[in-house]
Amino acid sequence: MKTLLVTGAAGFVGYHLSRRLLDRGDRVIGIDNLNDYYSVQLKRDRLAQLEGRPGFSFAPVDLADAAALNAVFASAKFDGVINLGAQAGVRYSLTHPQAYVQSNLVGFANILEACRHHGLPPLLYASSSSVYGANEKMPWAVADNVDHPVSLYAATKKSNELMAHTYAHLYGLACTGLRFFTVYGSWGRPDMAYFKFTKAILAGEAIDVYNHGRMQRDFTYIDDVVEAVVRLTDRPATGNPDWNAQAPDPASSRAPYRVYNIGNHQPVELLDFIAVLEDVLGRKATMNLLPMQAGDVVATYADTAALQRDVGFAPATPIAEGLRRFADWYRGYYGG
Repeated sequence: MKTLLVTGAAGFVGYHLSRRLLDRGDRVIGIDNLNDYYSVQLKRDRLAQLEGRPGFSFAPVDLADAAALNAVFASAKFDGVINLGAQAGVRYSLTHPQAYVQSNLVGFANILEACRHHGLPPLLYASSSSVYGANEKMPWAVADNVDHPVSLYAATKKSNELMAHTYAHLYGLACTGLRFFTVYGSWGRPDMAYFKFTKAILAGEAIDVYNHGRMQRDFTYIDDVVEAVVRLTDRPATGNPDWNAQAPDPASSRAPYRVYNIGNHQPVELLDFIAVLEDVLGRKATMNLLPMQAGDVVATYADTAALQRDVGFAPATPIAEGLRRFADWYRGYYGG
């Protein structure tokens, strides 16, 4: 049995990961600031599925509050830290930049410092496919350059990777970055397109489809994401003995530092995705075809070879099955 700290435990991925870790017998200490970026009630309802289970405890803590965070670290000896707490959303970062500075930069610095001063527990942290930014080479591989973000959200996630490498190099803190690709599924985030589409289609309202539907996303089902994260939790980052400073690999280092794409390796056209959603909902969508939004990218496509090589992971959930499960949950939770 491991004792693990999961930040963002009331969030989408944090909730599912905590449940999976508890199922296998681990002790999970969860923290979350329960902010109102989206429905606080949904976050509380996720937590209600965890609270009362043997091995789970929760504290309402903001990562930007260094004193409160250090008190959590002082309360237990952690075998690992999984940092999923962050301000999410590309579009929100265009209008609320300070939220990203406080949560994703100040908060992440506090996590690194807490790990440094409390025994150096191996750290996994959420990065994002958004770091690939203006890179149009497909599929996106962890060895690719990610120096051209196109949103502040992406810039903060790239910054997290740089900060993590520094602590891996200076203090030997094992750091593993998780570049998530469009995670979807039950108990998901209401700000995500598939969630908004479902709500609108069931209400008989039109959906906004950007770039006139000419977009691709590497949709990754939540159970597959959790499987990958659990495997990486059991395999802390180590230094790469073949790392070459003359031709440096961006995804590894001589220090205990790794970065992985957590994706489906199978991008789906947005209009095809909507067609599958229409099928599982039994309703047709009315679409407002709109131009591209600022900060967005036309396509995402994960090269998951490194993940397959190191932990033997391959996603297993077809898009039709994943959307059916989501639709069943949505109707059960909201009705309709």
